[in-house]
Amino acid sequence: MYRSTRSDRPAVPPEQALIDGIAPDGGLYVPESLPRLDPAILGTGELTYAELSFLLLKPFFPGFSEAELRAALAAQAERFPAGDPAPLKLVSGGRGFLELYHGPTLAFKDFALSLMGSLMGIAKGKLGIEDEIVILVATSGDTGKAALEGLARPGRPAGGIRVVVFYPSEGVSPVQRLQMTSHDAPGASVIGIRGNFDDAQRGVKKIFASPEAAAFAAKRGMRFSSANSINIARLLPQIVYYAWGWRSMRDAGALGPEGTMDVAVPTGNFGNILAAWYAKRMGVPIGDLVCASNRNKVLADFFDEGKYDRNRPFYKTDSPSMDILVSSNLERLVFHATGDDPARTAALMTKLAAEGSYSLDPKESAALSEFRAGWADEAAAAAAARRLFEEERYLVDPHTAVAAAVLDKMRAGGLSERPTLLASTASPFKFPVSAAKAVGLERPEASGALPRDSRAAAMRDIGLAERLAEAAGLELPAAVTALRDAPEKHAAVVDACGMEKELQRVLA
Repeated sequence: MYRSTRSDRPAVPPEQALIDGIAPDGGLYVPESLPRLDPAILGTGELTYAELSFLLLKPFFPGFSEAELRAALAAQAERFPAGDPAPLKLVSGGRGFLELYHGPTLAFKDFALSLMGSLMGIAKGKLGIEDEIVILVATSGDTGKAALEGLARPGRPAGGIRVVVFYPSEGVSPVQRLQMTSHDAPGASVIGIRGNFDDAQRGVKKIFASPEAAAFAAKRGMRFSSANSINIARLLPQIVYYAWGWRSMRDAGALGPEGTMDVAVPTGNFGNILAAWYAKRMGVPIGDLVCASNRNKVLADFFDEGKYDRNRPFYKTDSPSMDILVSSNLERLVFHATGDDPARTAALMTKLAAEGSYSLDPKESAALSEFRAGWADEAAAAAAARRLFEEERYLVDPHTAVAAAVLDKMRAGGLSERPTLLASTASPFKFPVSAAKAVGLERPEASGALPRDSRAAAMRDIGLAERLAEAAGLELPAAVTALRDAPEKHAAVVDACGMEKELQRVLA
């Protein structure tokens, strides 16, 4: 059963939490309790990723039959390379990069969103819902395309689910943008906004809270839900790959005698590292959790000071998926830090909405002692990426480079060099300009202005990605090469205040 972080409303079953996305009181759903791991998860017997997922996720979905859940996981497996969907790359210093970018959109969010459509279909059936589900997505770049691929795949009937993606029109990479705007599938809409990710996320939350929007949808036989990590079904599948990563580290002989690993995660919205914390709470042998931020270091400051303050400059960086000042998933951790006190959590979130900040008391801050937080600017991240390439011949994207830089800095400052699993969250070929620059490969037009035409910018970046792949001795992913012939299908760009009106237009 799942309860809200903001009130004592009765708990709901997983299918209801999944369909709702956000609780009626505006809070986020959390499990009433976390199950302990099935012993087989940490055992030495062989497990496929689908089998591991079933063992770990089944307790979270008690009303789903074994056949239903296994079928959903089998469909998910088809979207990833056979055998090992999340390969481990070991480098010196006891560091293991867990490559979470071998899915259809080359980012870690594929793991949850390739499963979410099946879970939502099961949930609709169990609740007897005949309404069309409209999935509203605010994205900083990766979630949007992953949601489109997972829930509105090309050539597949909509199946009672529509997806509407809002993205910051000037806040994603050209490749990320073309991935979304070229998506051609039934029930898919992609809308740019003039603003940043926080504006998009705030706009989506306003739509969820709008009686007018709900009435508009109901009149058309629709209801809203979310595919952002505010939806518990986005968060839970991410726990699996931390267990998979631990098994991979163990099987590679990379763990010490204690059998424990630290985890380092580049994060902006906090969902990915929260999944690691849940994995630890369930019994995966994880020590410290290193929360890595870019220059938008609101999370790093929060863990250092016990104060969350979004009243600060917003920076557009080389790691755009982390350019976030309002980290939605942090609410779940704050709820647990308060001792699962919904009234206290609601008061803090109200203060955040009204004043842009809130502070934890000393006891609440002490409950977060498992986290180590730091940040790295573009220069430090690029230097870390360059070291990895020169010393290990290993290529990383600019988000993973932030985690590597933060971990390097912490170790230099005295953090124990316990074996560490780093979440490698995206393919470097999604961000070829930053990745190439970090390893000393400049684009020929580096001194020129970026083309104003978004498609021209994407074509230039894809050309650079081809050169980068050749220099690194890697094969360019098909998901990138396919963009050369992908026409843009979605051109709408609106002001953030016009999101609800544009939503009504595309749903009419």
